[in-house]
This record gives sequence, structure tokens and C-alpha cells, in this order.
Amino acid sequence: MNKYKTIFQKIIDREIPATIIYEDDACVAFLDIHPVTLGHTLVVTKHPYPWMTDVPDNEIAHAFILAKKIMISMKENIPCDFVIQSVVGDEVPHFHIHLIPQDSAEPLALLATRHTPYTDDAHKQQYVEMIQIGL
Repeated sequence: MNKYKTIFQKIIDREIPATIIYEDDACVAFLDIHPVTLGHTLVVTKHPYPWMTDVPDNEIAHAFILAKKIMISMKENIPCDFVIQSVVGDEVPHFHIHLIPQDSAEPLALLATRHTPYTDDAHKQQYVEMIQIGL
């Protein structure tokens, strides 16, 4: 386990703000602070496992089932053709899944290639509500 609190643990503990979409006993999902595309969401385990291989099977299964539900909601409620999933793990040592809505007419949205900011908090809240419809 981590010896210090990651930024995700601080979000989970409500020490720093985040735009939370969903939360249960095992995971929290929130909008990425530097979205690649609008609606870019992170699914994070509440326990701060540094690597995917450290996450117990039941918790990783729960995280991926939640990610699938969010992806379905994104496809139904956000204008996107598909959702890119990414588990990188080097930027924050706390297991998380990136979900990046993608329009096939646009160039492929990769984590390091672009950022699309929200115009304001109301714009951000629109995306939260669109994603929450299917959850």
C-alpha cells in the first residue's frame, strides 16, 4: 500500500474537490480535471492499490463492471461513437481506469495528445448529469 495519500485518496476523503459522478463502497467515478474529451471520467478504487496487479479480483471486477456501465451510459447520453478505456498507472500510483468518450469523426483522443476544457461549472455539470442518466 502507499505510504502517503495520493491525489485520488484525497478526493475520496473529500480533502480536495472533484466532480463526482458515482460512488459506492468500493469505487468512485469523477470527471478528469484535465479532460482529453468532454466527459472524460476516472473510475478509481477506494483502496489505494498502486498497480492493477495489486487489486484483489473482486474489487477489480467491480471497477471494470462499473466502468462498463459508465461506458454504456456515455454512448447513450453523450454524443460519442465509442469510449476509449485506458489503464496506465504511471501518472498516479492508485489504480484507476480512464474512460474517454470518442467521436469516430475526430482524431483518436489519447491521454497525452490533447485536452478539452469545460467552459464553466455548469458545462461540467451537464456532462455529469448525462452520464448519471444510465447509472
